[in-house]
Amino acid sequence: MSQPLKGKLAIVSGSSRGIGAAIAENLASKGCNLILNYTTPSSASLASELSDRLNKTYAVSSVPVQADIGTPEGPQAIIAAAKSAFSKADGSLQIDIIINNAGIARNDLIPNVKVDDFTETYRVNVLGPLLLVQAAQPYLPKDRSGRIVNISSVSSSTGFIGQSVYGGSKAAIEAMTRTWSRELAENCTVNAVNPGPVEGPMYASNSEEFLEGIEGWIKHTPLMKAREDLHGKEAVEEAKQWHGRLAKTGEIAGVVGMLCGEEAGWCTGQVVCANGGMLMLH
Repeated sequence: MSQPLKGKLAIVSGSSRGIGAAIAENLASKGCNLILNYTTPSSASLASELSDRLNKTYAVSSVPVQADIGTPEGPQAIIAAAKSAFSKADGSLQIDIIINNAGIARNDLIPNVKVDDFTETYRVNVLGPLLLVQAAQPYLPKDRSGRIVNISSVSSSTGFIGQSVYGGSKAAIEAMTRTWSRELAENCTVNAVNPGPVEGPMYASNSEEFLEGIEGWIKHTPLMKAREDLHGKEAVEEAKQWHGRLAKTGEIAGVVGMLCGEEAGWCTGQVVCANGGMLMLH
């Protein structure tokens, strides 16, 4: 099996479950070594199990690291773990890929938004990626071969009801993507992907009011119609609950993995579709 990322090192934040775990597996399948970041002790067993499986299945080296990237200490702990596990004989370290995936969503209507909803969301979704890239910058490649991919959302642009805070935080990460693509041009490409509805607990936690509001968007999304011949009978039935087929985490990971390859070296500063056509940017 071809492993085009063999020997490279990636940091994936929020990688113990969901999209993050799928991205970690996609990169591992291509030979990439990994720092598997997770935030809370409750995710430790999931991260450890994922690390063991990736190491055995793909013959890579992955290291779980608990750290809150939204604090000054968190990214420093991740870099320290990377140095300990992946430094070369001469003591040097190169971080080839950063996936800013960790994020939270607190949805509510304007009168109900609390200050803590705003500060915590922006701390994790916006400050966290900035602090991680800041800590990793000295270790990025010097030949433009590096890759940073930020996980945004269609919510940055769609104006979904109840997403003043979450949508704003994702618009912020897209703005930083464009800035970083210029500041880090000699080191790496920097892009974002913008998933829409994706299988998992984050989407399932949405209110019925939110799901009703997004129904029209789903109906007009080209690839969200479930087909029994492609997706199976169970997927067709499940799609009735969500008004359309939710993306699989592996489908998001596939777009991210594509952007991490050598062939994507002429693409930077972009928000790349990972939503089945729900949002068509120009």
